[in-house]
Amino acid sequence: MTDTETRTVRGGLGARGRGKPPKVVRMSVELPLWRALTGYRILTLVYTLCLVGLSYRKYDHPLGAAAYMGALTVWMVLTWRRTTSAERCTRHFLLADLGFAVGGILLTPLVDSHARIMDGAPTLPSIWTAGAVLGFAIKGGWRWAAVASSAVAVANLVERQELARDTIHNVVLVWVASVAIGYVVEVARASERTLARALQIEAATRERERLARDIHDSVLQVLAMVQRRGAAIGGEAAELGRMAGEQEVALRTLVAGGLVSPPRGGGPESAARTVPHPADGSEPDGRAAAPAAPAPAPEPDGDGPCDVRALLAPFAGAGVTFSEPGAAVLLRAAAAAELAAAVSAALDNVRVHAGDGARAWILVEDEPQAVIVTVRDDGPGIPEGRLADAEREGRMGVALSIRGRLRDLGGTAEWVSVPGQGTEVELTVPKGTAPEGGRRGKARA
Repeated sequence: MTDTETRTVRGGLGARGRGKPPKVVRMSVELPLWRALTGYRILTLVYTLCLVGLSYRKYDHPLGAAAYMGALTVWMVLTWRRTTSAERCTRHFLLADLGFAVGGILLTPLVDSHARIMDGAPTLPSIWTAGAVLGFAIKGGWRWAAVASSAVAVANLVERQELARDTIHNVVLVWVASVAIGYVVEVARASERTLARALQIEAATRERERLARDIHDSVLQVLAMVQRRGAAIGGEAAELGRMAGEQEVALRTLVAGGLVSPPRGGGPESAARTVPHPADGSEPDGRAAAPAAPAPAPEPDGDGPCDVRALLAPFAGAGVTFSEPGAAVLLRAAAAAELAAAVSAALDNVRVHAGDGARAWILVEDEPQAVIVTVRDDGPGIPEGRLADAEREGRMGVALSIRGRLRDLGGTAEWVSVPGQGTEVELTVPKGTAPEGGRRGKARA
């Protein structure tokens, strides 16, 4: 990654934002380093100018020292923006900047006395030199930093003409600091690439889950119904039902995790066995289950406040009791629509798995910070481990149609089931939320 800014996709497309491009977030761990380097170069230039000004009369050739400092100041004025980003800081600039630093060090013996140099007087560029080395470290990592600091070390040894303790100390300090910063930059770049990749995968996964919910709520149920009806009618319809069953299995596998070849050569009976719990509201042997609940109200337009009661009331019927507060229960329209879809999926599970004659109750609670909808039935309950098994088998009713929706809303979905006493699903949606891929919610089952 050579750019200082990485484009990363945060989240997926929400239910109300299909067709909108994913949000692009610019981030960089290097940008603060470039800004710090720019500030360092400016401050050290001021310090160096003051240092040379205070020692001006002590130089053997003060005009030479003044000429170098003037050239360095002009160089900084013309190039200070070069170190504000990686794009502006090119290799040619870094080499020229390092040349100014090394040239100033080698020029010091020509303008200063040998006695002052042996007494430890600073070089002409003084600590400004470290800025040139740090530019190499941030731009190219620790290897570039090692080369640049080595060039500075050689220049300092030539200027001092001996291995003095203070010279060695300064050389080692610059070398270690630049190499360490270069290594940290490389690690930060690798972490940034990993994070960007993880965010892309997260966005793709959320979009896949959204599509899987739509498929589960429509296509899979239609295929299951065609398979069952074809097997019941027989003849050419049975062959059509068999193919529908094969495509349902393949589609379930695809949305659950990957594409596999559907089974071939089986008759209607084998196709029927591939779907132990059809999603159209019937039992595996073909007998009708409890009457389907009415379809929920149409999804509201816009993203303003919406009364959740209006979306859930159509679910009430002969086998479903709906209880609501006396006042409006408001959520953002997109969040209310997703909550209603999750309730619909929970009622589908009741009709499919609770058996004939099972009753369901929907309770809406309006809390200060969240809306809680509880769906309870008096069926046989869910055997331990059945939810995990269903998710592995590619059945999306709980994994995506309920839990996935609530997670995208920043809410939770909790199941409480006692064998022989029914199942209770508690759906909690924080107020002020809408289905956005970037939101994270804790889903418990």
